[in-house]
Amino acid sequence: MATRQEIHEISRAVDFTGKFRQAESGSWIAYCEEIPKARTQGKTKEEARKNLKGAIAFTLEDSSPRELERFRVELTTEKERAQLFERTG
Repeated sequence: MATRQEIHEISRAVDFTGKFRQAESGSWIAYCEEIPKARTQGKTKEEARKNLKGAIAFTLEDSSPRELERFRVELTTEKERAQLFERTG
């Protein structure tokens, strides 16, 4: 399991992409693009956004050290590709 310090470091270093969709009932469904297991809902979009932050932290907290390290490597690689694209684009 990840420590609170590890979760804080990742949360601070990464801009997670939240995806939101309004259900027929009017409630909002949300998930994190980078962490598909992090899913939640809320009565309002703002509530879903707040709940998603908790879902991300919970999912990261439940990760093994190996999963957390793989996640860090993947995000670093994605960031480097994006930065390279911005420089050459």
